[in-house]
Amino acid sequence: MAIKYAKSQGPDFSNEIQRVAIIGAGGTVGKPIAQELIKTGKHTVTALTRAGSQSTLPQGIQTVPVDYDNEESLFRALKGQDALIITLPVTAAPDTQSKIIQAAAKTGVKYVMPNVWGCDVTNDNLVNSGLGWERLRGAFDDIEKTGVSSWISLICGFWYEHSVSIGPATFGFNFAEKKMVLFDDGETKINVSTPAQCGRAVAKLLSLKVFPEDENDRSVTLSRWLNKPVYISSFRITQKEMFESWKRVTGEKNEDWTVVYESSRERYEKGLERMKNGDHGAFVQAMYSRVLFPNGDGDYESKHALANETLGLPQEDLDELTRNAKVMVDRGYDYMAKRD
Repeated sequence: MAIKYAKSQGPDFSNEIQRVAIIGAGGTVGKPIAQELIKTGKHTVTALTRAGSQSTLPQGIQTVPVDYDNEESLFRALKGQDALIITLPVTAAPDTQSKIIQAAAKTGVKYVMPNVWGCDVTNDNLVNSGLGWERLRGAFDDIEKTGVSSWISLICGFWYEHSVSIGPATFGFNFAEKKMVLFDDGETKINVSTPAQCGRAVAKLLSLKVFPEDENDRSVTLSRWLNKPVYISSFRITQKEMFESWKRVTGEKNEDWTVVYESSRERYEKGLERMKNGDHGAFVQAMYSRVLFPNGDGDYESKHALANETLGLPQEDLDELTRNAKVMVDRGYDYMAKRD
């Protein structure tokens, strides 16, 4: 594909993204994204919120009420926006994102970050795991087919503090029983990120020039990642390393915990079976167990170059983030209860 330059675009073309709309600006990843975008001073950030929303939004953000089932409502909210970031709860209707993508195209939004956060959806092994990830990848096709918008997708792995604090279904921490479940040998490496790192990454991306100015411009531009995934990571880590960090932070010892080992594949298959029987909560167990298969599917850093250095992302401190997870546990963090 030929390289595009800003000088060759039409007279109305802007080589920077100024107006950004966010759906889910009060959520786990939406909030830090909004905060970091505002912090740059380069963007006008607008939150699309449902009527009656109880989400606490960052200071400096504009709000526009929207009805996702009403196309005119979406048109009004998205008109004039350069970019749209979609973060939806797991409880959102399956066709919600498609409606939003179509409305964004009809109002001329050029850049869309779809609701694709987490595992590497370019990995066919994962996508074909029976967990609905093919629908996530389908969002890329939906955006490209509009002929108007380009997609940008942040592949970030599981959110670290959030995942640790949820409990045994994710990384195996059963805080109530002081029991640690290690999958296989507990030494499978996977990539994880913090929501804060995701926020910084998105703000850095959307602060780049879209295209090089001309043939002599060697600066990093957003065009490098248009219709391609952006890989970032806070840590490439094992369950055992998470557990060691927890013990360092809390001062707890091995003898304070019961450690057991389970097959990641068996956990995954049991999760799928429970899902077939109507237990939708088993999705979390199946998803995390699948990514932690010892075949390396969750270790995208070994296959793809990370954009951390290119984007100037900081190196985070594992124990500091584990300490944050402990605070969440102590406060009784409930992921589903906080969904808007």
